[in-house]
Amino acid sequence: MEVISGIIHAISRILTITVFIISMYYLCISFFGIWRKKDRRDVKPKKSFALIVAAHNEEIVIGNVVDSLNNLDYPKELYDVYVIADNCTDKTALNAESRGAIVFKRFNKDKRGKGYALEWMFNNIFNMDKKYDAVAVFDADNLVHKNFLKEMNKKMCDGYKVVQGYLDSKNPEDTWITGSYSISFWTSNRMFQLSRNNLGLSNQLGGTGFCIDTKVLKDIGWGATCLTEDLEFSCKLVLNGYKVGWAHDAIIYDEKPLTLTQSWFQRRRWMQGFADVAHRYFFKLLKKSIKDFSFVALDCALYSVQPIIIILFGFSMIIGAFNYVIGAHDIVVNLERYISIYSMNFNMITFAGILISILQFIYTPFILILEKKFDLKIFWYYVIYPIYAITWLPISIQGIIHRNDKEWSHTRHTRNVDITELEKAN
Repeated sequence: MEVISGIIHAISRILTITVFIISMYYLCISFFGIWRKKDRRDVKPKKSFALIVAAHNEEIVIGNVVDSLNNLDYPKELYDVYVIADNCTDKTALNAESRGAIVFKRFNKDKRGKGYALEWMFNNIFNMDKKYDAVAVFDADNLVHKNFLKEMNKKMCDGYKVVQGYLDSKNPEDTWITGSYSISFWTSNRMFQLSRNNLGLSNQLGGTGFCIDTKVLKDIGWGATCLTEDLEFSCKLVLNGYKVGWAHDAIIYDEKPLTLTQSWFQRRRWMQGFADVAHRYFFKLLKKSIKDFSFVALDCALYSVQPIIIILFGFSMIIGAFNYVIGAHDIVVNLERYISIYSMNFNMITFAGILISILQFIYTPFILILEKKFDLKIFWYYVIYPIYAITWLPISIQGIIHRNDKEWSHTRHTRNVDITELEKAN
């Protein structure tokens, strides 16, 4: 028993130190997202855009995203809306065309998924007589704020070649799952994305609401066809010396899954993609970080191994809890001997408890207040948010185990919301 306890204690200590270092790294980075400098410049529209919506059987929601794109506050002659009707068997193409989109139908049962559809569409864009300065990518369930292209134009005129927009939620209060998703995205926008922008690091593409300079896209090629094509292309950009910019005011409203089952399958697909990308890019990024003394590459490498980090966090908590149980049993058996020891350490334990409470119940709500997303219902969702967070552990394990499974699982979208409803609310 003592040998097993010693082994568990040693493993726990290694995990605790590793988790502590990673936690402190992300926590320190997040502090740089508290400050936000608002960009109130009025930059003349200059860049032209091909707006691309990837859609597979999205007849319910496709009309709303096309409408929101057609009504952007940007010169109409400087952008066009394209919809990829990818292996569709419903009225997606018909509904998109009726709203004024230029529809490209794609049928390929072997190369399925958003990454393949985008690569096919990019090649079509390159071969057109009309040339664009940049392409912007959206999902069919999105709604896009009217100032989106104005903000992207600013960033690209500043010299950024790739820019990610702010991922908001169009249905944050539908269920506790949509609320948990929304809290996760809102805090990530500020604590992960804005903080890296303020530090001069590279941001991460979020799968939708991003722009890419067409010359850069042509030069390095898309080639991102895994289950997380956004992460794959982000890594590819960093390896080629590019940084992803951040446009905090270029807002995209994304539909969040309604149920735990839908959420589970979507996040498992993300973790499968993460595990696949980490396997192919982590050591390349690590090598670049050492060779070029690149903190940007190191930060990107750490982000690519999220499933492993989540598992480390999870097992560290489990082993820590096991140690506490053993310790509690020992205290009960030897109560008199431990009274004096725990009296001396009371202040340390109290301080640790206060610190955890501050981080758990004050810091994140503070970020939500900064983002103007905090209300009583969202606070309730935050109270039960740990349940959602815990599910990441088994999902991450599944993702690593099934990383070679490249079958695309489609998330069905049904939340029919008009952009005017959200703009009134904001």
